[in-house]
Amino acid sequence: MPLYEHVYLARQDLSAQQVEEITANLTNIVGQNGGKIVKNEYWGVKSLTYRINKNRKAHMTLFNIDAPPAAINEVERQERINEDILRYLTVRVEEHEEGPSAMMRKSDRDDRGDRGDRGDRGDRGDRPRRPREGDGEEAAATEE
Repeated sequence: MPLYEHVYLARQDLSAQQVEEITANLTNIVGQNGGKIVKNEYWGVKSLTYRINKNRKAHMTLFNIDAPPAAINEVERQERINEDILRYLTVRVEEHEEGPSAMMRKSDRDDRGDRGDRGDRGDRGDRPRRPREGDGEEAAATEE
């Protein structure tokens, strides 16, 4: 069966329990149509780049789906009907990504404060400080 990644955005004023109910409903639809949801990730409430139907934030959820195209069509049809779902996107993929998605890894990286390898920059060493405009002659004299 084809593999899909599916993300939907739900209104910000919904409770987490209501979002879980929407997720359970979509999971049942996939199951009834002969597919299965391999992975389900709730990304939380995130800020949107631009307003969608007067919402500045949205609950975001990712599904990795292994299902026939008819199941995806039915899920998308139900999402169009549901007023609580702002947007959705389904992408067919060759294989599902193992482990956490990029959104989940991003939060792990931010917690560590790690900027990664900066190999393109050499060692700064003990270079003298150049006086900046407005520092005056005093700053330049103390550096020499």
